[in-house]
Amino acid sequence: MSKNSDQPSDPLLELPGYLVRRASMGVLAELNERLAEFELRHTSFSLLQLIASNPGIKQTDAGRALEIKRANMVPLVAALEKRGLLIRKPIDGRSQGIELTAAGKRLAKKAFGSVHAYEKELLERVPKNLRSAVIPVLTYLWKGDGERDSASDEKPPVKAVGG
Repeated sequence: MSKNSDQPSDPLLELPGYLVRRASMGVLAELNERLAEFELRHTSFSLLQLIASNPGIKQTDAGRALEIKRANMVPLVAALEKRGLLIRKPIDGRSQGIELTAAGKRLAKKAFGSVHAYEKELLERVPKNLRSAVIPVLTYLWKGDGERDSASDEKPPVKAVGG
């Protein structure tokens, strides 16, 4: 036990990977709370945003971009299709692209606004002098040096879907 608390000391608080995992879990829980009003979770929200930015994207390409396994993509796309948020359109003989319906576009835009507000609040928790480092550091931890391009050193502009 630590001297000043009833809480046990936690040696893991010195491990960056552990802290990233804990931060990720907390952020995703908060994000999913925000998205609940739209009957979305972070994965379905991400897919809607990807489709909004890439109308007609193949389901396999969307899964690859979001690192979602095929076995998980099939029910995810089916659920969004059942809600009337997306449709499948033939591309060629076997391939189908997925696009948002008008309802899907409206929902994606509303959800994006909520997520954008949350992301702003999230960054405001970070001391001002460290905010500009958050995205580059997280990107570096995610992609590493070998997969980065010169654009990853710049903060990408945040653009509302449909706006």
